[in-house]
Amino acid sequence: QVQLVESGGGLVQAGDSLSLSCAASGRTFSNNAMGWFRQAPGKEREFVATISRSGITTYYADSVKGRFTISRSNTLNMAYLQMNNLKLEDTAVYYCAARAGGDASSLKYSYDYWGQGTQVTVSS
Repeated sequence: QVQLVESGGGLVQAGDSLSLSCAASGRTFSNNAMGWFRQAPGKEREFVATISRSGITTYYADSVKGRFTISRSNTLNMAYLQMNNLKLEDTAVYYCAARAGGDASSLKYSYDYWGQGTQVTVSS
């Protein structure tokens, strides 16, 4: 069992940066690939970024590539999402997720555990 708690969301202006954190409980964190997803009002939850259990492999949605960076610390049981040059369309609730398989994945149905989400709002 893995419990995930996101933090770091907030209200920022377009062009600003924000860093999200995901604290994971449980002894199996290092065996889990991690992902970040987001959901805007009236839209489906979408993939943002994923990282393998080793941290070597990462994938990003095209919409965030070059602006967002996913990372993890298996020592601290933490996952992070650094978001730079934020745009209005990045406004959403951001969710951290973990999957028992160690491979990075963009498929939301492949994730076994989800956090409660943290709101990110980008204003003009």
